[in-house]
Amino acid sequence: MTAPPLTPTATHLLYLHGFRSSPRSAKAQLMGARVAARHPGVTWWCPQLPPSPTEALVLIEHGIARWPRTRMAVCGSSLGGFYATVVAERTGCRAAVLNPAVNPARDLAAHIGEQTAWHNPVERFFFRPEYVQALRELTPGALTHLHRYLAVIAKGDEVLDWREMHARYAGARLRLLEGGDHALSDFETHVDDVLAFLHLA
Repeated sequence: MTAPPLTPTATHLLYLHGFRSSPRSAKAQLMGARVAARHPGVTWWCPQLPPSPTEALVLIEHGIARWPRTRMAVCGSSLGGFYATVVAERTGCRAAVLNPAVNPARDLAAHIGEQTAWHNPVERFFFRPEYVQALRELTPGALTHLHRYLAVIAKGDEVLDWREMHARYAGARLRLLEGGDHALSDFETHVDDVLAFLHLA
């Protein structure tokens, strides 16, 4: 087996939150704090993503337009894991995905309509039918260069099927957790391994 090419240390890290979530999620806050404490020279960006997948990708691509492709990495949770995969396939960067959505077009079709923001129930948004089609069009084909992916998957995920996630990222670095939940409530026990995989400067 040919060893994967050496990867330069990452100087830029993008974190993408999940559906109805925000940069205030526990995982985003923990990772941001850990990066600030241990990798102070790394540029950290965790944007609030709009509900429109098309607008979300435009925001992401605009934000990373000047980032060095060989020195950036991305991490995403749930729907953010899907977006992180899109980014990794487009840029060639390393990616860590946490209970990643594999088929969000199918799964989110049941959520068309008014939604509340998880971290601020007063805040509402409308998930439109055309967003489902946009997710379908954004879905990458077979993943390339699987050595650059780390997938953290909880068998106890109550939202997504761990078997689908496992199959989608077969051949990547897998951290398959017995039990657990969709939110990865024990993320503090995994965050250091995730950051090590992303090879931060």
